[in-house]
Amino acid sequence: MKLITEELDGKRFYYSFIAGAQKIFEHYKVINKINVFPVADGDTGTNLASTMRSIIDSVIPTDNIKVTADAIADAALVGARGNSGIIFAQFLYGFSNEIQSEKNLTIDDFAKIINKSTHYAYEAIANPVEGTMISVMREWAEYVYSIKDKFRDFNELIINSYSKAKESLQDTPKKLEILAKCNVVDAGAKGFVLFLEGMIDFFIHGQLKKLVSTRNVMKVKELEEMVHDETEITFRYCTEAMITFDKNIPENKTKLIKAIEGFGDSLVVAGSPKKLRLHIHTDEPAKLFYSIKDIGNITYKKVDDMVMQNQIVHHRKWDVALLTDSTSDLPQEIIEKYQIHVVPLTVHFEKDFYLDSVTITPDEFYDLLEKSDHHPSTSQPTYKDFTNKYNYLASHYNSIISLHISDKLSGTWNTSQKAAHLVSERQNMDISVFSSKKLACGLGLMIIRAAREIEKGRSYKEINAEIEKWIEKSRMLISARTLKYLIKGGRVSAVKGFLGKLLGVQPLIIVNKEGKTELFGKPKSEKQSMRLVIEEVNKMLNGNKIWGYAISHANNIEGANWYAEQMEQLTGLKPEFIHRASPVLGTHTGPGVIGLALMFE
Repeated sequence: MKLITEELDGKRFYYSFIAGAQKIFEHYKVINKINVFPVADGDTGTNLASTMRSIIDSVIPTDNIKVTADAIADAALVGARGNSGIIFAQFLYGFSNEIQSEKNLTIDDFAKIINKSTHYAYEAIANPVEGTMISVMREWAEYVYSIKDKFRDFNELIINSYSKAKESLQDTPKKLEILAKCNVVDAGAKGFVLFLEGMIDFFIHGQLKKLVSTRNVMKVKELEEMVHDETEITFRYCTEAMITFDKNIPENKTKLIKAIEGFGDSLVVAGSPKKLRLHIHTDEPAKLFYSIKDIGNITYKKVDDMVMQNQIVHHRKWDVALLTDSTSDLPQEIIEKYQIHVVPLTVHFEKDFYLDSVTITPDEFYDLLEKSDHHPSTSQPTYKDFTNKYNYLASHYNSIISLHISDKLSGTWNTSQKAAHLVSERQNMDISVFSSKKLACGLGLMIIRAAREIEKGRSYKEINAEIEKWIEKSRMLISARTLKYLIKGGRVSAVKGFLGKLLGVQPLIIVNKEGKTELFGKPKSEKQSMRLVIEEVNKMLNGNKIWGYAISHANNIEGANWYAEQMEQLTGLKPEFIHRASPVLGTHTGPGVIGLALMFE
């Protein structure tokens, strides 16, 4: 005798949700490949998978459908990434918000609630476009509502509704010209239908597949052939934020939307009056964040370069990805030339925080440094920042090489390594992570050398074998104008700092072979400090052939140019780059600092 399921409880909803998420994990690469709208940046699958992972990692199921749905919705809002992820999170918020206090949902309750949930998703989007994920959600929900009275069995209702979701997905190219042109369905909509497929699989079989990320390469080659056109990128940066409020009032959303008017397109504002998730495409993420900094408490920021992502999808130069962090001080033109991927650290001024060199410029940083009564602090990227980045790169490259700031100066390398190990295991992919034992231009110089080797066609294994040698052959010296910031940043003890002030010593720093910073020499002036650096470099050269050198500076272009002139006289080479130091470096050394890095053949 067939068992009839008339209601949906919290645990069945949760486990069916996990089964839906599993489908996203299995097919996220395929979803990335067909991502052409609103921008062909190839990350919709990664973003949806990240959103699902956030929910699974956060929620503990209960029998009560309201409690479980609330927990899922909150985790989705916090962990949502990308346009599709945030729209899906808002759909889940609508679902949870419309549930009353019932322990279980009847078929009639469920149908009414999901029908209302789509309205929440539409209201979150500034300009909803038909032929996308939102259309499939709505048409599926309306169909469920229209057939609800025909079924007593909840499982049969959901299974029957799947055909409508598939039909709606196949119709997306008829509604959106860019999809028809590229001969693909909408990527976000595809993700939603795959999610439903996973849920239905659970309802049919009643068994949850083991939650592991599988390496799914089905149809990838076919899809690469299908998706050949590029979309015009109107605004460069996909920008997201989480904003919380002290007071739960409807006006919060209105104020936020008003503050960001005119900054870009693809605007989505999801969540409740207490907690809002923002998504927008803009050219000015730093100005946007400045405009909203006093509206609420910004607890999360993300800025992705869609021009770079579009280049990776359509004009990827090599099969080996190169990843670093924002302390590398690489000029934008080098990043773009070699398609280098950068994960930013953060800089904190009291309650405000900024993505290093992304949502705060060096000029803004040093202005704040001068005005603020509190010394800023820095923090490394999160584990999730790295897993998201590695998952994205894994869907477009064959292997990844990652180089970071010295592990003796930051936990960035350690976090990156852990994330890389996880993604490498899940994706069965080669990923290597190195501590450069340097920072700033020292790290940047190693990245450039690795990029040049990739450009020559050398393999992942060949380059890996060379990196440790490059680290050994690299040197870095730093001259600063004052010990003040080194003391505040904890890089020099207060006792040494006090003595340095008494003696009028200008800080002269060397990054040793272990990747630690050490004071050396006792210069009494900035000019003397700089001359000592060149003297030290001259000793290092001692007949050794130099591969190249680079210079970072914090508002001290005159000093940087002087170093370049001296180095050219010594080596006959021009610098690989002269660039402004990241705010992270400025936090610990202050304005005026100059870093000089060199690498031997």
